[in-house]
Amino acid sequence: MKKIFALVILSFVFSLGVLAQDGGTTAATAKTADKPKRGPVFRPTKDQIKQVQTILNDKKLYTGEAGGTYNDATRDGIKSFQKDNGLKQTGTLNRATLEKFGVTLTDTQKAIPVSPNSYETETTAKPAAPPSSAKKPTTIFRANKDQITAAQKVLKDKSFYSGEASGKLDDATRDGLKKYQGANGVKVTGTLNQVTLEKMGIELTNAQKAASTTN
Repeated sequence: MKKIFALVILSFVFSLGVLAQDGGTTAATAKTADKPKRGPVFRPTKDQIKQVQTILNDKKLYTGEAGGTYNDATRDGIKSFQKDNGLKQTGTLNRATLEKFGVTLTDTQKAIPVSPNSYETETTAKPAAPPSSAKKPTTIFRANKDQITAAQKVLKDKSFYSGEASGKLDDATRDGLKKYQGANGVKVTGTLNQVTLEKMGIELTNAQKAASTTN
C-alpha cells in the first residue's frame, strides 16, 4: 500500500515538472514571436563607393582618392551632396543617395525599399505668400466744395477760368485745370487731385492727407 502511494506522489511531481517545462517553452516562444524582425541593412559595395568618390571629386566636394574607403572626408562630401539634392544629411550611402548619384544598384539592394526618412523635410510650415496679383483697395481722392471754390479763384487769377467761384467742378473749371496743370508741370487730367491742390497751395483735409492715391 505504501509503495502504491509513493508511486502516485512521484507521478504527480513528474507531471508538474513537465507542465512547468512546457510553460517555460511556450513563454519563450511567445517572446520570440513578439520580437519584430529586423529588416535587411542597406550597404554600398566598394565599387559603388569608388564611383561616388569620383563623382564627388568632379563636383569639388571631395579631394581624396577614389579608393573605395568609406572615410570621414567621403562622408563630408556625401553630406554636402545630400544637402544640395534635398536628401537628409546622413553622410551614408543609402539607396536614395546612390540613386541620386546615378550609381547602379545590385539586385540585393534593389530588393530593399527606399526609406522615407532619406529625404529632407521642412519642420516648420512657412506661411503662404499672398498672390502677387492681389491688389490693395484704392482710396478715391475727391476735392470738397470749398477746395473747388478756392481752385476756381486761383484759376481766375491766372486767367485760366472766367466763370464764377461756385464750388462746382464743371467743364469750364476742368478746362481751366488742364491749362493750369500743363503750365505747372503737373499731369494733365482736368481733375482737382492732390498734386494740383498742393501746387495751388490749397489746404488738404486730414482724410485727403491719409490717402495715398492721386487721381
